Order: sequence, then C-alpha cells, then structure tokens
Amino acid sequence: MAATTSKNFVLRFFYFAFACLLYSIWRSVDLLVQVELTGEYDRSPVVTANSVLTLSKKQTGIG
Repeated sequence: MAATTSKNFVLRFFYFAFACLLYSIWRSVDLLVQVELTGEYDRSPVVTANSVLTLSKKQTGIG
C-alpha cells in the first residue's frame, strides 16, 4: 500500500477513488475473461495483478 502524508482531503479522496476505479476495472476484465474462457464465473481471479503488471511492462517498457 502506498502511504500518503498529505493532509489535503481532495488529494487523499482522489487516491482512494482512483484505487477503487482501478480495482473495479480489473475485476470486470477478470469476469469477462473467465466467462469467455469457461462460460462461468469463479471468484478466484484468472487475470492476476502479476500478469497485468508483466503485460503492461512489456507493452510500455516502463518498469
């Protein structure tokens, strides 16, 4: 978890909202991938954070 020492409410709220948005997108993509591959949804993720990070590093060259 990234730590922030800012006392600015707007900045802290942005960090929280952005993290929630990223998590929701990740879980939505995982749901779509699982349904496409198997036809059903299991709560354990198929698209892991490690695979997303690896793919993004390969595509962007960052990291």
